[in-house]
Amino acid sequence: MINGIGRELPDKIGNYIVKPYIDAYSTPPSPYPVVSQRVMRRLQPGEKKLLPNLRIAVEASGLKDGMTISFHHCFREGDKIISQVLTVIKELGIKNLCFAPSAVVNLDESSIVDFIKDGTITRIEASGIRGELGDAILQGALEEPVILRPHGSRPRAIEAGELKLDVAFIGASAADDFGNCTGQIGKNVCGALGYSFTDAMNARCVVVVTDNLVEYPCIPTSISQQYVDYVVKVDSIGDSEKIGSGATRQSKRPRDLVIAKRCADLIASSRRFQNGFSFQTGAGAISIATTNYLASKMEERGIKASFALGGIPSVIIDMYDKGLVRSVMCSQSFDEIASKAISTRPGVVEIDNADYSNAFTKGGFLNKEDFGILGALEIDTEFNVNILTGITGNMMGGLGGGPDVAASAAISIVTVPIIRGRIPAIVKRVQTVCEPGETIAAVVTELGISINPKHRHYHELKEDLESTGLPLISIEELQLKAESLTGTPEPIQEKDRIVCIVEYRDGTVLDVIREREL
Repeated sequence: MINGIGRELPDKIGNYIVKPYIDAYSTPPSPYPVVSQRVMRRLQPGEKKLLPNLRIAVEASGLKDGMTISFHHCFREGDKIISQVLTVIKELGIKNLCFAPSAVVNLDESSIVDFIKDGTITRIEASGIRGELGDAILQGALEEPVILRPHGSRPRAIEAGELKLDVAFIGASAADDFGNCTGQIGKNVCGALGYSFTDAMNARCVVVVTDNLVEYPCIPTSISQQYVDYVVKVDSIGDSEKIGSGATRQSKRPRDLVIAKRCADLIASSRRFQNGFSFQTGAGAISIATTNYLASKMEERGIKASFALGGIPSVIIDMYDKGLVRSVMCSQSFDEIASKAISTRPGVVEIDNADYSNAFTKGGFLNKEDFGILGALEIDTEFNVNILTGITGNMMGGLGGGPDVAASAAISIVTVPIIRGRIPAIVKRVQTVCEPGETIAAVVTELGISINPKHRHYHELKEDLESTGLPLISIEELQLKAESLTGTPEPIQEKDRIVCIVEYRDGTVLDVIREREL
């Protein structure tokens, strides 16, 4: 069958029944009851939750062959919990697990691939896979295809019963012996624990792992004791200095600065740029530069934002400290400064990822967002965005919250150079569709701004920009210019077997990724 963006899909992939993507907004949600795996039990007088080590905690959790385990990715590349837990599980001889973290980020500990090779992990459901793990998946390391979901679809899938969590392992920089925990204080802070809230509320068993046991009750508390079954103290849960890992630096490249300034100019030219507007810029070199240019525009005009949203870097905290932003809603903290800001600034607030990005609620922060700034590996002449696969076919990133921001922000803007090295970023057809073109309002490049005529706010944005003198250019012209500089890339050689399923935020399928030689 053919889905709404023209991608050919099978009716079924193994045991996975394909629901084809139709469009970004009118696809009705499947009727489903809210499903929780959480076991209700009454704690007996004197019963203790604090256990001596991870091995005993895994045994107490009742984890068996074939079950599903989850983790959050708030420590990003500094995470040390996943490898410790998987090593214990391997030692216990537990096999055929579904590994379902909120995301997979490059880890400096034991490779996830090793746990696939020995049969500990046989299924993966996540936001993205990359590095050695991504290469292994693309070369057919797993029998079943990996299911990739954007951040907003994960809580939807858990509540719908599509992803049933048996044991959730939640890393916390501080916890008490009864399970109250946080990521805001301690020697290895990660800030917001927003991506673990859904796990805590829905998993059959919840194990909090910390390297900082504090006196009861733990204050502040991000996750309450009422959701936690067991607590374990280990030597180290992570390295907070590696949370950013260079992602929050500002670019010094003239090309990137041109793009960033032009993006800020676009925002400042919009009728929505007024007191009380809201925005999200994220991390990444161009995004950080855009944030700084935007702050200058706000200071010049005396404009203050009502809120900034999403994964928060330190530059947003700087804007808060200057009084440019009234409140900062953090689903994730992108560096050490942002991690500590929640506990030191009253207007910097930790939020549940579901409240940030789950489309199937009665409303979340994204529904109120004016501007969302996004990056891309490539974008095509239909404005479809690829943030997963590189030109060589390897896995380069994760879906993250990009599809959610693109669909929900009033004006969604992709910032991208037309080429990177000798690789075009504006193409006729993206390798993998991650964000459907109809949800992208504009693309900002070093050569100009392309407005999407199929976007719901096209006429508004076109009217706002036409009188500004900003360079407007069609997406087709950008694609031709990119190709003239790089030539036409050779198509990637794919096999028939599907190794990854790319879901949209509503659970329909946008695209698939097939096995390939790297």
